[in-house]
Amino acid sequence: MAKAQIGIIGGSGLYQMPELTDVEEVRVETPFGDPSDAFIIGTLEGVRVAFLPRHGRGHRILPTELPFRANIYALKLLGVERILSASAVGSLQERYAPLDMVIPDQFFDRTRARARESTFFGDGIVAHISFAHPVCSDLGDVLEESCRAVGVNVHRGGTYLCMEGPAFSTKAESNVYRAWGMDVIGMTNLQEAKLAREAEICYATLALVTDYDCWHESHDVVTVETVVENLNKNVRHAQLVMREAVKRLQGRPRACECGSALKNAIFTAPELWPEATTKRLEAIIGKYKKAD
Repeated sequence: MAKAQIGIIGGSGLYQMPELTDVEEVRVETPFGDPSDAFIIGTLEGVRVAFLPRHGRGHRILPTELPFRANIYALKLLGVERILSASAVGSLQERYAPLDMVIPDQFFDRTRARARESTFFGDGIVAHISFAHPVCSDLGDVLEESCRAVGVNVHRGGTYLCMEGPAFSTKAESNVYRAWGMDVIGMTNLQEAKLAREAEICYATLALVTDYDCWHESHDVVTVETVVENLNKNVRHAQLVMREAVKRLQGRPRACECGSALKNAIFTAPELWPEATTKRLEAIIGKYKKAD
């Protein structure tokens, strides 16, 4: 199977990375079903990168329908150690203007659908990861540096509220989220962050602000037209930021603790792991199996 060092998950509007060379399309089978689409694997700034359009090419998959586990597990199978995730968001604070970029360091969960699987574990193996700091700060540093190098208006830190969707917020909800101190709102990244942590992959979000959500007096109604228009304006900047980030990550050692997130997180003794579950999770727990 083809291998890659860095994974890029493209959200709404970001469906390709034109600077990739030596490109091949790879379909990855996982124990959790098919990923959102085939991976586009190529070389970017001398680094092998695996690109995945989160919603599938042509934007065919609802946020609630996304195969989160398959997407992250497939990246693990490809050898990815770092994930850069781009995502369209609405702004819940005046200071984050449309076309700005935000690198959040916290998430708040407002999802509820059972289809949104956010753990690989269960079926006889229990694990509780540490998630107080859900974003890899080292990767966040690189994204911030890259945004500044490209010249986009970037904000570091803040909370990404992950809502269910697919409808946008009511005005009452939007105002409550603002009162809670939330910063941006989207529909996808929380589950990715949790699963990436379980898979011991570094994860950071580049949030592309498309609108002020419906709380703002100039944005009483959030329309798809507004979102798409601003996405189209921001997508090229996002591609340039990702390219710069990959360049900066080349040869950079992982100095964070993401790569050992499961070290003390698996509560079930290895001798009690069911064979079928162990096999299904081999890519992420194999190194923790009890030696024969």
